[in-house]
Amino acid sequence: MTRLMVAFFLSGFGALLCQIIWQRMLGVFAGSDTVSAALVVSAFLSGLGLGSIIGAKVADRLSPRGAMLAFAMAELAVAACALASKPFLYDFLAIGMVDQVESPAAIFALCFAGLVIPTTLMGASLPLLARAIATDLGSIAERLGTLYGLNTLGAGMGALVGGWFIVGHLGFVGALGLAAALDVIAAILALTLLASLSREVPPRRAARAVTTGPAPFGGLPLWCLLVFLSGYVIVALEIVWVRMLGQVGQFHAYLFPTILGVFLLADGLGMALAARMVRNMRDPRPAFFLTQGAGFALGALLLGALWWAMGHSPLADFMAPDFDRFGPTHLAISTAIIVAVVAPPSFIIGMTFPFVQRAVQQDLASVGARVGWVQLANILGNAAGSIGTGLVTFHFFGTMGTMLLLAIVSLGLLGAWLWQARGPSRTWTAALAAATAAIALLMPSNERFWARLHGLPDQARFAWGEDRSGIAFWREHGEGQGRQPGRFFIMGFGQGFVPFLDAHILLGMLGPLIHPDPQRVLAIGVGSGGTPYGATVNAATREIRGVELIAPVLDALGHIARARPESGVAALLNDPRVRLEAGDGRRALTQGDTLYDVIEADAIRPQTSHSGLLYSAEFLQQVRERLAPGGIYVQWAPTWRVVDTFAAVFPHVVLLRPINALIGSDQPIALDQAALIARLRAPETLAFIQRGNPSITDLGHLVAGEVQVWTPQMARVEPPLTDMFPRDEFFMNHDYLDAYRPRPAWTTTSAVSRPATRP
Repeated sequence: MTRLMVAFFLSGFGALLCQIIWQRMLGVFAGSDTVSAALVVSAFLSGLGLGSIIGAKVADRLSPRGAMLAFAMAELAVAACALASKPFLYDFLAIGMVDQVESPAAIFALCFAGLVIPTTLMGASLPLLARAIATDLGSIAERLGTLYGLNTLGAGMGALVGGWFIVGHLGFVGALGLAAALDVIAAILALTLLASLSREVPPRRAARAVTTGPAPFGGLPLWCLLVFLSGYVIVALEIVWVRMLGQVGQFHAYLFPTILGVFLLADGLGMALAARMVRNMRDPRPAFFLTQGAGFALGALLLGALWWAMGHSPLADFMAPDFDRFGPTHLAISTAIIVAVVAPPSFIIGMTFPFVQRAVQQDLASVGARVGWVQLANILGNAAGSIGTGLVTFHFFGTMGTMLLLAIVSLGLLGAWLWQARGPSRTWTAALAAATAAIALLMPSNERFWARLHGLPDQARFAWGEDRSGIAFWREHGEGQGRQPGRFFIMGFGQGFVPFLDAHILLGMLGPLIHPDPQRVLAIGVGSGGTPYGATVNAATREIRGVELIAPVLDALGHIARARPESGVAALLNDPRVRLEAGDGRRALTQGDTLYDVIEADAIRPQTSHSGLLYSAEFLQQVRERLAPGGIYVQWAPTWRVVDTFAAVFPHVVLLRPINALIGSDQPIALDQAALIARLRAPETLAFIQRGNPSITDLGHLVAGEVQVWTPQMARVEPPLTDMFPRDEFFMNHDYLDAYRPRPAWTTTSAVSRPATRP
């Protein structure tokens, strides 16, 4: 049993590593917006569900030895899929097919095709193991709970260790190689157990007997329904955690693995404890309903406590969205908050799995099938919770509306048991139902909820929006040290100001002012509006298209424009040349055949999650392919890795200081620094700038510093930022090479004599 426990732990560890990286690879193909992410998750869960069905059908036809052999072969096949991920999922699907597919149905179909083999094998593993270890009906629930708990613990460690150390140090391809090695070790351990297992196939039973056999605690269909609802609630709660805790801790690359890892570890520990309780449990139903109800109630209370604490010192001062929270102290505090909020309810809800197995496992001949059907119900509940919350309830009801819906589902489960419960169980169930009802009644509105988290003072003007893609919030002024007026927040980040920040306006202006005939301009990212506003500076420009990932940004800007018709925001939205749309900017580059004279990117912090997709060499190559002859691309350069990657892709590059703006093109860039400064200081240009921000008196000083130029003949370094290794995102694993400081000497040692890449 010890070797099998280690094998299933390693299997969970490797599976979670693969899942994280596969979702990132396919995100390049499907897009980073919420709908596309949900399509990838749906494809992943569909494969797991298919595996559960196959496992349920096949497992009980095998001997214990045959089931263990099948598990080992499945692990080896998953390892092979992990090794093939880069050439198949990324090179062929994500890069090779990205411009061939547009409809959501086609995106889902290709994602499913890419993931169906490994995820089906993963989904079949638990029913196969259940068949292999099913020797005694009295201990089967305990053994299954222990094994599944260890698998979940392995997945949790995969999320934490993988997210914090492995991926950041090895990159995606290296991490997949490690995952494959772990799967191979798991298979070898399983193979060493074959000699001790029986070759005898259990007596076959009629298929109907699986669902109509002994059912003292309710039939299998009933428990599948309960498990479905339980799976829905816990995954929906997890998505709420990600949204709120991302606001508190900032959406960096380590945040989601931390939430997922803490959730899985606590869930697995809960299973391990409950597995020891079930052997002598006469009736598992009270334990299931009470732990399910208590888990949600505790989760809601802890979220409420955090929401209250964010309005008071010290969290209001130290973890406010006005400040960057990427330092070690901030990361330690946000991690402690995640553990405090996520672990207790996850531990309690994790206890439900052994209780369910105790209820449904009434016959050794159908152990594998019952495990498979229960697992399928859980996967379907997880999928419904993920898709329903991420795409539907967030979009139409917001975060608090989603929590209210979950409270209603939890009340329904408690009410169903209250109807049958007797004795102390009835009293506890009634108390939990009353607490859940009180939680539902006391929930704040969405507006009040997000206003507190953004530090909105009384009587201050604000604009905000929330939907499935995220949250945007503008605050006219704040209270306390460091709270600057006009802050514009996107997903917990200060992403600019209204009135606009000088650097944002200038980033938008550079392309149209430098290009001799900037007819078409594409802005990737709208943000607070400063960059696309700057792009309207040249009257010769006929079309300005802005693509923003977080749709409520556009809603908030619209509200500001209506309230302040004299503002730069109003000028931007009322300009007939401007078309702002919600979508994934990188994916927008691959659709259609329009070429642009100027492409520019809004300033994005390189430490934010998925920001590497807009700094990678592959992205820059896609930008090059969308530039018209002589077209230029303008991008902020926060780090030396960004500079080196940019120079590795574009033959002609200019770096303007002190703003740190990179300009790239396939042809020589006609930059006259003195003429540019003079134009920025011209009265008509200054009037344009001051409509965006009346307090700005000069932008020329931001480009008056050293000008660094690259030509095709100059040596480059290999691009340090790629889709497969976004080093700047993993800032705890790599030094942050601040481009506003002198370049460290060691970063130039890898220079090679090579030209910039050619399309």
